[in-house]
Amino acid sequence: MASAVQKALAANPSDAEKLVDFSPETLRAPFALRCASLSIDYIILLIFPAGWLTFGKLFGEGNTAALGTSIWVVGIAFFVANFLLLPFFRGQSIGKMLTGITIVNANGTDLSFGRLLIRNTIGYLITLLTGGLGFVISALNASGRTLHDLLSGTIVVHGRKKQL
Repeated sequence: MASAVQKALAANPSDAEKLVDFSPETLRAPFALRCASLSIDYIILLIFPAGWLTFGKLFGEGNTAALGTSIWVVGIAFFVANFLLLPFFRGQSIGKMLTGITIVNANGTDLSFGRLLIRNTIGYLITLLTGGLGFVISALNASGRTLHDLLSGTIVVHGRKKQL
């Protein structure tokens, strides 16, 4: 005989992904970790063009002309994978994986692709246009949410999820 919890989960499987006793203020990622995560992602992103320029200087500009387009294509593909695909499937970019922080919806459930797209495109663009003010908001509010988190209804938490 199935319990009430099993029946509820069978009716709505997405309920199995909610965090138990979720409190954004308690689990919020510290500002320093968020900065470290962003720095790691930025450094990894710069590896492709910096490596290409270094290769060009070492082996001469003529030898790298055909390679230049390929490097940019690989760099753009890596950027899309790191800022859209990995966060959609894991809730983390490479920088977030290394610092142990995760993006979730404000209620603790996994991200939808639509929210992630709003957060990582429109939200980051607005934060960029405000000169990084969107990140400073994270250091000043109790929930630790940035402008792009507030816009998309997400929060970055430190630690792993506790499932039902």
